[in-house]
Amino acid sequence: MELRAYFEKTEGRGVLSTADSSGKVDAAIYARPHVLEDGTIAFIMRDRLSHANLQSNPHAAYLFMENTKGYKGKRLFLTKVREEQDSPLIAELSRRGYTDDKKGHRFLVYFRVDGEVPLLGGGS
Repeated sequence: MELRAYFEKTEGRGVLSTADSSGKVDAAIYARPHVLEDGTIAFIMRDRLSHANLQSNPHAAYLFMENTKGYKGKRLFLTKVREEQDSPLIAELSRRGYTDDKKGHRFLVYFRVDGEVPLLGGGS
């Protein structure tokens, strides 16, 4: 199934893993990514550790586990390609309708998908 259709139709939870320039790893809960027309995916982020790590190391991994029996889902290997700060597109894409700017800036961070493998088993 194409990524856009998959993430539009499949409920679940995700974890985005990043690392800083020295390799210190972080993992954080993230919603389903937004899959754009050009094939890139995007996440809405606050200026916290995951976002800070991506400033010095553009590589990340996203693990998505479907809300189903067993262990079904996807692992995506990603490279950051660009970002926007406080963009109007963030409000359009936001699934939960957050408009609270008191928590600081929001970033729309775009990634190229370098690889995709199932949640369990094969792949490189």
